[in-house]
This record gives sequence, C-alpha cells and structure tokens, in this order.
Amino acid sequence: MAKSPETEHPNKAFGWAAKDKSGVLTPFHFSRRDNGDNDVTVKILYCGVCHTDLHTIKNDWGFSYYPVVPGHEIVGIATKVGKNVTKFREGDRVGVGVITGSCQSCESCNQDLENYCPQMSFTYNSIGSDGTKTYGGYSESIVVDQRFVLQFPEGLPSDSGAPLLCAGITVYSPMKYYGMTEPGKHLGVAGLGGLGHVAVKIGKAFGLKVTVISSSPSKEDEAINRLGADSFLVSSDPQKMKAAIGTMDYIIDTVSAVHALFPLLGLLKVNGKLVTLGLPEKPLELPIFPLVLGRKMVGGSDIGGMKETQEMLEFCAKHNITADIELIKMDEINTAMERLAKSDVRYRFVIDVANSLSPP
Repeated sequence: MAKSPETEHPNKAFGWAAKDKSGVLTPFHFSRRDNGDNDVTVKILYCGVCHTDLHTIKNDWGFSYYPVVPGHEIVGIATKVGKNVTKFREGDRVGVGVITGSCQSCESCNQDLENYCPQMSFTYNSIGSDGTKTYGGYSESIVVDQRFVLQFPEGLPSDSGAPLLCAGITVYSPMKYYGMTEPGKHLGVAGLGGLGHVAVKIGKAFGLKVTVISSSPSKEDEAINRLGADSFLVSSDPQKMKAAIGTMDYIIDTVSAVHALFPLLGLLKVNGKLVTLGLPEKPLELPIFPLVLGRKMVGGSDIGGMKETQEMLEFCAKHNITADIELIKMDEINTAMERLAKSDVRYRFVIDVANSLSPP
C-alpha cells in the first residue's frame, strides 16, 4: 500500500498545494527525506511564482499529478549538509532552480547540460532520484543533491534575485548558446513579462541595442525609462511593424500565448535568429518562406545546466540585474495566480516564505 505524502519520508514538512485542476492552493502537510551524504537541506526564505506554476496547478499541459506543491525559484539558507558535500556549508545562502536531479552520467550531464538529461527530475511534479514525488518551494524547506544547489552571490538580493533561477537562466542560456551577445547588435524582445523584462536587462548588460516588441502601447514608458530598452515597437501597429522590417539581428520570443511568428521573422535581418521561450498550449504555425529566403533560423531553449546557471547568477550580481517583483505572503497566492493569469503583475510575484508560511 502506497504511503501518504505525510508519511512517505521521515521529516515532516508543510507547504501549500493544488489538489486538483481547479488550481486552488491550500495548506498541505507532507514530508521530506533525510539529508543524505550528498544532500543539502535548505530553509526556504523566498520563492518566485513562475508562469509554469500556473500552468501546472491547472494541468494546462496535461501532465500534472496531484497534489502539486509548486515553486522552482528558491532562495534559502543551508541548514544541513551531507558528509560528501564540498561546495556548501551550514549557513550559506543558496538557490534551487527548476531541476533537482539527473542521471549524472549521460552525454548531456557530462557536458554540464543536466537540463537536457533524459532522466532529469524537476523540482516539483516529478519523480526524484529516490523514486518518490518531488515537491517545490511553496514550502518551508527542501532537500537537494549538492549538484543542483547554487551559491547565491554576495550582493544579489534574496527576494528580487529568486526569479533569476528560472526567468534569468531561461533568457541567459539561449543568448549565450546562439551567439546573441555581440555588443552593438540589435536584439528584439517579444513580450514584456517575467521573462521579457529580465531579457531586456541582460541584453543591455551584453551591450546590445534592445527593442521591446509588445502589443501593449501602455508599456512603452516603462520599457524604456524603467527597464532601459532603447526603443519600443507596438506589434499591433502595421505601419510601425512595416518600418521595422529587416532591422533586428536577434529576437527572444517570450510570449506564452498562441501567436503568429511570421511578423517576427519579418523583423529579422538576413541570417537573423528567432529563439522561442514561451510554451503555448497549442502548436504555433511556422512559415518556411521567410526562413529560406532570408537564411533565418528559429530555435528554442530550456533553462540551462547547473554550471551555466551559476555563471548567470554571477553575471547578474556583477551587473546589478534583478527581477522587478511584487512581494506577497503565502496566503495571498491564489489572488496572485488569478492576477498572473491576466498578466497583471510587474513583473514577478515572489512569496516571502520565511515570514508568512506557518502550519494552521
């Protein structure tokens, strides 16, 4: 007979979970494993609220299995370390991102691309290396193999730095891999949300000219004066879109809703690159003519490996890059999810876990 979440492991734990596809989060008692020889136990201070959390609690992608404790933008304090742990000590400020396990021996893992390992484990809604279900950061603590724990750099705030563990690496990794880092080149950022606003900041730190592409004219002032973009392009304005044809070297597409790629491809120069990061619920239509006639490329990317994620954190600390956040209490999460569904957040919710999560 299967054990209940509360008795599956020796150590009692508490968080908030969605129990069904309504997505409503409520208090939830479960358990965490003992800290093993290679593990780090983390007391969670802050956890960012990612759009993936919203999709998962509502089973939008069809592979949620309940109960789901979301959260994969975790910053906390190491409270216990195993005897084989070499990189961390008790009291260290650490981060835990989207993944907490992999086989550690395949080609991808050997190339520090654990995020592409066929046996990779997500921080929540997944099966861990011990064969039990993973629960995320909307909780008081988490136990993680040291390979998947990150040093949180000095000077990087815990609250506004937390979203970098997903949003930051999600835009940083493709920019590095696809060569979108040459100073003076022109980067378009489609969508100004949790991913997009971080892409603007990282693009500027690489020395790029950055244009925000958005259907919301009201975001222009914020994009330029608050986030530092060089220009703003209203995607719903045919004349402005026409005038911008063939002006961009790269585009990072962060839009998570179903949308047309043809207009974005038109903005690219010959040899331009469009990298899609959003995960729409339905397939997008890919027009081939603009690719062939302009030798353009469409690619994708999914977070990054642990080495690159640590590199990203150091880069953001050096350049004073953080997410723009709204700090919320744990019991405000359902209202936050309703607002997130309407894109009513500037630009990332972060839960003050340590100061607001307590068992009923």
